Amino acid sequence: MVFYINYWRNPLGKAPVEKYIDAIDNKEERAEILSALKGIQEYGTDAVGVDFRQIEGKLWELKIRAHGKHHRIFYVVLKGNEMILLHAYLKKTPKAPLKEIETAKQRMKQLMEVK
Repeated sequence: MVFYINYWRNPLGKAPVEKYIDAIDNKEERAEILSALKGIQEYGTDAVGVDFRQIEGKLWELKIRAHGKHHRIFYVVLKGNEMILLHAYLKKTPKAPLKEIETAKQRMKQLMEVK
């Protein structure tokens, strides 16, 4: 299944995942992440260089390795194949920090209230 990727936006219209990607200084690293997201849109879960992991319920995580760094993007799939990117962070510890998961869960909850 291929996905239509969308960014979660806060009430002010800001998209934190988009901001996270734009803030990456290294152009090659940023390009690798954007390429991985494009691959998901074209090839779905068969996209090269991306691992998918269920966190809890509808909350999932994209694992993207770019330029030797481990980027994580939490997402939820709504209405068939609409993937909403909720929260992103640079992985530095073996397990996903609870704070990062809670941020994603909070955004997912807000999204579900609107939909």
